[in-house]
Amino acid sequence: MKLLIVEDEIQLADALTEILKRNMYNVDTVYDGIDGLDNALTGVYDGIILDIMLPRMNGIEILRQIRKERISTPVLLLTARSEVEDKINGLDCGADDYLTKPFVTGELLARVRAMTRRKGEIIDENRLEYNGLELRKNTCSIIYGGNDVKLSLKEYHIMELLISNPRQILPKERIIEKIWGYESDVEYNNIEVYISFLRKKIAVISAPVQIKTARGIGYSLE
Repeated sequence: MKLLIVEDEIQLADALTEILKRNMYNVDTVYDGIDGLDNALTGVYDGIILDIMLPRMNGIEILRQIRKERISTPVLLLTARSEVEDKINGLDCGADDYLTKPFVTGELLARVRAMTRRKGEIIDENRLEYNGLELRKNTCSIIYGGNDVKLSLKEYHIMELLISNPRQILPKERIIEKIWGYESDVEYNNIEVYISFLRKKIAVISAPVQIKTARGIGYSLE
């Protein structure tokens, strides 16, 4: 699952990034409003954590712009205790929730889980499943019939994308945007390497699924 953090307090932004990465989220972080808007408009994120007070463009204006462009990505606003009017404005402009600073890690993670559930994805806190194959978040592994195998972080994120979109061909461009970022210069053969690793690991646990190649387009989990 891919998240965007837009927060100008660098120490806080980096701490949030580390917390979310430790909990198996794929995270992009930017530190001002213009960069936040540019990233949000790509539409590749499953959720956005958005500070209100930002340089160059504030969070409320970012929110207005992305909703104007019909981007429905869930947004969690970060607010200070005194910003009551901003909380109201943010919710009226299309925010899904807000979190008041300072906050504890457990509440942050709970609100992120709630935010992404509202997107409509079928998500268990620690598990995704397709045709008996389980992807476990807490152990970073895939499991079938009592057999399990560990995944690297990139393997986990690619598998998460595939298992969340079963029987759908995911273009290589979308995989790169979701896993490496839309400005990445990663080449297609990087994806091919990770897909090869995943196929071998699926075979090791004898799971009744396979990653199919749509030649010249991308991959699907069947």
